[in-house]
Amino acid sequence: MNLSLNQWTTRRWSVAEAVDGCVRHGLEAIGLWRQNVADQGLAESVKLVRDAGLRVSSLCRGGFLTSGGDALDDNRRAIDEAAELEAACLVMVVGGLPGVQPGEPLTAGASRDLAGARERVAEALAELAPYAGERGVKLALEPLHPIYCPDRAVLSTLGQALDLAEQYPVEQVGVVVDTFHVWWDPRVFEDIARAGRRIASYQVCDYLHPLPEDVLLGRGMMGDGVIDFKPITRAVQAAGYSGDVEVEIFNADVWAADPDEVVATMKARYEDVVLP
Repeated sequence: MNLSLNQWTTRRWSVAEAVDGCVRHGLEAIGLWRQNVADQGLAESVKLVRDAGLRVSSLCRGGFLTSGGDALDDNRRAIDEAAELEAACLVMVVGGLPGVQPGEPLTAGASRDLAGARERVAEALAELAPYAGERGVKLALEPLHPIYCPDRAVLSTLGQALDLAEQYPVEQVGVVVDTFHVWWDPRVFEDIARAGRRIASYQVCDYLHPLPEDVLLGRGMMGDGVIDFKPITRAVQAAGYSGDVEVEIFNADVWAADPDEVVATMKARYEDVVLP
C-alpha cells in the first residue's frame, strides 16, 4: 500500500499546488475534491495529474442521496468527472435525514424518518450503480461515525454499507474504510474481513478527544488521538486491499499550518503509526 494525500488535508492548496506538493514529497497518488477540480477546471486537472504521473486514489464526493432535488443528476455528473480523472473510486457520503442541513439547527420541516432515509439511499443507489458501471467507476459507500447520522450519513457502520454494496457487482459498488468513522465499532474487524475486494478506499486520520465544538473538525493527525491504527491496517491488508492509503484530515489547526510541513508530518506518522 502506498500513501496518498487527500486534498482536504492541505485545504489551502489548489489542485495544481496539491499535485506539485505530492511530486515534491515523493507521493504517487492524490485524492481530489470536486469543488477544487471545478475551480481548476476538469480538463486542466486531468492534465495536471497525468503530466505528474500521479494516480487519483479517490474523488470526493458524491452522495447526499436523501436530499431529493437534483441529487441523481449531480451524482451522474460526479461519476462522469471520476471517469475523466480515472479515479479509483467516487466516495459516496450518502446524506442524512431529509430536511436536516449539515451543521445547522433543526427546522420545522426536518424529518425524523430514519428508515425512510435509508430507503431513499437504496433507491438512489439502484439508479446510480448501473450508470457508474457503464462509465467504469466504482462507487465507494462511506459509513460515517454515528454523530453524523442526522445530517451527513444515515449509514453508520461498515456492515450497513456492505449490506447495500453486496447487492451490486464488486466493480460497481464498494466501501470506504475510514479509521475516524469505524474505529469504535465492535464488529469492525469482522466486517473488514467480510468486505474483502469491496474495500475501495482506506482513509486514515485520528479521532481527537475531546472533540472540538464543531465535531466535523475532530479529525487529527495520526498519533494525536485515540485510534490504534496498526490492527486496522493489518485487517485491511489481510482482506486483500493493496490500494492507496489516503490521509484525510478535517482540522482547523492542520489547515492553518504550512501545507509542506503537514505533508512531511503525515509521511512520518504514516510510517510510525499507521503501518504495522
